[in-house]
Amino acid sequence: MVGKYLSVLGGIVAVAVGIFSLMSWWDEVTIVSKAVLVVILIFGGLLAFFAGAGEIKDSAAEKQKEEKK
Repeated sequence: MVGKYLSVLGGIVAVAVGIFSLMSWWDEVTIVSKAVLVVILIFGGLLAFFAGAGEIKDSAAEKQKEEKK
């Protein structure tokens, strides 16, 4: 159960780091390589967040299904 919440938290942290990096590295000469890293962080973080949120939702639905029995 804790893993689900860690996935959501990790996703949020990765998105925040990606957005901060996007803002702070915008003027750099090596923008292309850094921008790729930023995009990977943002999308990877979003993927982790939604995967964790989906697991939480599925777990809650399964719990409700068991309670109805």
